[in-house]
Order: sequence, then structure tokens, then C-alpha cells
Amino acid sequence: MLKKPVIALVVVAVLGAAGYGWYRHQQQQAEPLTLYGNVDIRELSLAFRQGGRIASMNVDEGDSVDAGQVLAKLDATPLQQQADAAQAQVAVAKAKLDALLAGNRQQTIQAAEENQRQASAVFNSRRLEYQRTQDLAKRGSASQQALDSARYALDEARARLAASKATLSLLQEGPRPEDIAAARAQLQAAKAQLALADTALNDATLVAPSSGIVLSRVVQPGAMVQPGSPVFSLSLRQPVYVRAYVSENNLGKIAPGTAVLLSTDSSSHRYHGKVGFVSPRAEFTPKSVQTPSLRTDLVYRLRIVVSDADNKLLQGMPVTITLASS
Repeated sequence: MLKKPVIALVVVAVLGAAGYGWYRHQQQQAEPLTLYGNVDIRELSLAFRQGGRIASMNVDEGDSVDAGQVLAKLDATPLQQQADAAQAQVAVAKAKLDALLAGNRQQTIQAAEENQRQASAVFNSRRLEYQRTQDLAKRGSASQQALDSARYALDEARARLAASKATLSLLQEGPRPEDIAAARAQLQAAKAQLALADTALNDATLVAPSSGIVLSRVVQPGAMVQPGSPVFSLSLRQPVYVRAYVSENNLGKIAPGTAVLLSTDSSSHRYHGKVGFVSPRAEFTPKSVQTPSLRTDLVYRLRIVVSDADNKLLQGMPVTITLASS
């Protein structure tokens, strides 16, 4: 059995270790949280949506550009010709529709009415001629051949009269609704083709979607490019992010919107930022951390938005993040 002094020493040691552990925990909770991350600037590959020959390139590597600035242009001659052809098709389709909506000219209707009157007069004359020949044939004064000729002439006059009446009726009624609907559809199709041609023509100009710095110029003026082929690589000025990781036991100190201070090894200037995103999924410590004891620790990825970034924050630069514990 252990002697009482030995037992007392063991109890004192256990209590001392527990007290020191509690003291260190409280001290850690009171200390400001320090995290480490890297600048994560977004890069953008710029390309023409249309293919063709590059006519001009206005910027070079290292140049700063503003949003909306023209960076390069294609030879727009073929695209302009397509737009002109599409415009002509719209004019043709519109003229056809307007003609249908306007209906037939009054002069055309009057000419059809005159044709009907002439056909009616011929029919009446041929009918009287046939009746006279028929009476003569009954008395034996006209041959059967003469009677047949008179009948054929009457049938021809009747057919011409019916045709003239149908023509006049069509002219008076005007175009069918189906024809007008088809003409409207053709006009809409022509306008859609014109819109496509105008879009293609506008796509012959490459503009910067945001402010940034030209990282690389892939092609040169005079080169032929395919749609979507990279022309420039652009580093965006805004927003500037910092990617960092926080351990699971410190996760309670970080929340979206938390204000942080950021510093780099190359300058004493301190930048301001806010935590914009906390990953809901845990992951292992990044492979860049080579300490065996930390390699398997679970961490959560943070994305910090820098509010006052300048051109001294470069891609991949190490950053120290500090914030006061809550």
C-alpha cells in the first residue's frame, strides 16, 4: 500500500496538471486568433465569340485596363456584309407583309370588273347565237356541225365568265389570313437573322469585362483565331480574396462578416477585410503544411474579401490574418 505522503503528492500533481490545463485553455481563449493564408486573385481568359482575323490589339502584357476598354478587334468586313444581307432580307419580308395588309389596288379591282362585264357580254352573245342556231337546226336550215360549234362557243364563254367572277371575288376579298400570318412569320425570322448578324458584328470587338492587369497576350495582330480561342489573360483588380484555413477548435471564433486585419511579410501596411465565406465541409490540412502532427488535423476553408486591396497584393502572396477573440 502507498503511504499517505505519496498519495498526497499524486493528488497534488493531478490537481496541478488540471489547473494548468484550465489556465492554458483560458489563456488561449483570451489570446487573439491568428490565421495564415494566401492571396487568391481571380484570373480571366478573354476570347472572341466569333472567329476571324485579328485586325488590332490595343494592350500588351502588364498594361492596366479599365472595365469596358477595347482590347482588340477582328476584321469585321465579312460580319458587316452578313449584317447588310440580313437587313435586306428584313426589308423584303416587310414589303411583302405591307403589300398583303394593304390589299389589292382599286385599279386592279376595276380591271377585273371590266373583264367580268366583257365576259358576261360575250356569254350573252354566244347564248343568243346558240339559240338561233338551235332554232334553225330544228327547221333544217342549220347543220349539226353548226349547232355543235355554237354550243362549244357558248360553253367557252360560260367558263370565261365563271373565271372572271372568281378572279373579281378574290381581289375583293383580299389576301387570306393564312397568307398574312405566314408573311408575319417570315418577317420575324428575318429580324431574328438580323439580330444574330448584329450580335456577331458587335462580337468583333473585345472589351475588358472588369478592371485588371493583362497577364499575357496569347496571339498577335493578323493571326486567325477560332471562336473561344484565348486572346488575353486578365488578372482582375476587384474583388481580391484571401484563402485561409481555421482549425475545428477555433471555428466558433469565425463567422461570415467577421472583420479581420491582414498583413504581408513585404510591407508593414495592414489591410482590412471581412470573412465572406466559411466552408461547411471539413477537410484535411493542406499539403503545404508539412508538420506530421498537423497533417491530419481537420480544418475549414475561409474566403476573406479584402476591402482596401492595392497592387501590392499579388497572386499567392502569404498573408497573416488577425482578429480579436469574441
